[in-house]
Amino acid sequence: MSKDLSVPPETPKEDGRPKWDNKFQYILSCIGFAVGLGNVWRFPYLCQIHGGGAFLIPYFIALLFEGIPLLHLELALGQCLRKGSIGAWNTISPYLGGVGVGSWMVSVLVSLYYNTVLTWVMWYFINSFQEPLPWSVCPLNENRTGLNEECYESTPVNYFWYRKTLNITPDITESGTLQWWLILCLAACWAIVYLCTIRGIETTGKAIYVTAIFPYLVLTIFLIHGLRLPGAADGLAYLFTPNLSTLKNPRVWLDAATQIFFSLSLAFGGLIAFSSYNPPKNDCEKDAVTVAIVNSMTSLYASIPVFSVLGFKATTGYWDCLDRNIISIINEFDLPEESIMRQNYTAWVSFLNSSYPEKIAGLKLKSCDLQEFLDQSVSGTGLAFIIFTQAIILMPGSQAWAILFFVMLFCLGLSSMFGNIEGVFTPLLELRIISKSIPKELLSGIICLICFLIALCFTLGSGSYWIDIFDRYAGSLPLLVIAFFEVIGVAYVYKIKRFNKDVKWMTGRKPNLYWQITWRFISPLLLLIVFVAFVTLQIQKSPSYAAWNPKYEGFPMKEEKVYPPWVQAICVLLAVLPCVFVPLVALFHLIKRMHRSKDSSFVPPEVFSCQGPNSSFSHPKE
Repeated sequence: MSKDLSVPPETPKEDGRPKWDNKFQYILSCIGFAVGLGNVWRFPYLCQIHGGGAFLIPYFIALLFEGIPLLHLELALGQCLRKGSIGAWNTISPYLGGVGVGSWMVSVLVSLYYNTVLTWVMWYFINSFQEPLPWSVCPLNENRTGLNEECYESTPVNYFWYRKTLNITPDITESGTLQWWLILCLAACWAIVYLCTIRGIETTGKAIYVTAIFPYLVLTIFLIHGLRLPGAADGLAYLFTPNLSTLKNPRVWLDAATQIFFSLSLAFGGLIAFSSYNPPKNDCEKDAVTVAIVNSMTSLYASIPVFSVLGFKATTGYWDCLDRNIISIINEFDLPEESIMRQNYTAWVSFLNSSYPEKIAGLKLKSCDLQEFLDQSVSGTGLAFIIFTQAIILMPGSQAWAILFFVMLFCLGLSSMFGNIEGVFTPLLELRIISKSIPKELLSGIICLICFLIALCFTLGSGSYWIDIFDRYAGSLPLLVIAFFEVIGVAYVYKIKRFNKDVKWMTGRKPNLYWQITWRFISPLLLLIVFVAFVTLQIQKSPSYAAWNPKYEGFPMKEEKVYPPWVQAICVLLAVLPCVFVPLVALFHLIKRMHRSKDSSFVPPEVFSCQGPNSSFSHPKE
């Protein structure tokens, strides 16, 4: 049973655990883990497609009743029990040990593919030093008689992403070959993660000062520059103009709830591990509120430079469309140059269309609508590696902006990787199967090496399809299940009364009515609703993916394909594997207890409390 923590917290290293150098380092680590790539490339997209500013209403409701309560629960749990995810849940109740194993499994699966995304970022960063940028022009074909056909039919940006970076296959069943450039970048990324996590928080705590703070500096630089670009105001107006009618759509509320949940990195086990290195007497309630607010404000802050740049890209595309039409009209009607300008284009087209309708119809002018260019919504890798890179090409000094952008993405992803690895690393250190004689450096190296070898499959031609599968199934549904059992475990197994007294002992005050209601009723109910809605949406149609196929008749549009049965089986396995440990471990301990109960000498273990084992829930007077 865990040791008594009622000793003065000033006693140095009473349990041999490492400590954070200071409170700021701990808060930065939690923020770095929570604030990740999704804040930059997922949140703005959701605002864009779900009614602009109207999306903030369900977003902040979800933050208040789901995000902050769960975050406080995890931070308090880690700080109280001073263990990683597996040890913490085993301590509360052996029947809940599967919750810790499940979150550990999710951290492993997510770490595998998340670092491959950083591999792509590193590859783009390396290529950002070329002049001109390699995704700005199409290469020549093999005969050097014209432009590469695949590039010519799509765009240079698409060609560099799909062919020069991924060398993607047209179908998930075609594995393709390992891409040597991605293997080298993947090895470099895992080497960086290893060096930063070589001794757990003792090294990540130092690296976090750079990886967590630098992205804010770059976002500020992009903000200042972005607001000065033509079309920035149109992009921001498009982003934040509220369309309240979208709130009638249940999908908006579901996306808001899941975005809050995933962006705070709940149920991974990393937050429990981070807070376990705190002194027992620490205001974890204040920490939770701080991290949650900073995370959400970062999402809003990141949206401004992102949509300033996207507004600039849309405006530039709109102007190019107008200019092509203007040239066609001037040539057809033999008009003086500059007689038709962008400003009077609409008036000229109306006049010529009424006077010479047949001639205008014969020109087949393109429809130029700024709104259509702004409507080109995309999230994830599409925003980072296609839309944003295309916008960077149009900026003066594009090389510098590309370098800054990809360094920012790398830092965002790396600080999130620290939390993922900590969610894997800390529980392993605490398991009895790992000898304490094994140095941390060796254990960290073994973890990173194994992850690197498994992640090699993501550098195949079909690798990006599999990353999408891992992201969609391993990093989504299991987290909802794990979080549900976390809050149920604390509120109804550990008992909320005991947890309240533990929190009071740590913070000096009893959790107020807001925490009581959310932990007991609102948060578990919300999680259950989100889970049911999520599963319902998934089973309504067969899982499919968008394939990049140059031979597709609709190319450069992607070809929509349904996953073959064996791939669908893997999708189900990834979603179920972390979840299945929850009932399996509970069943194992139930059978074990039934067997032991027949032994008259068996004594049930005492109930755990923050101050030590005690079943009466009494706490020492302070």
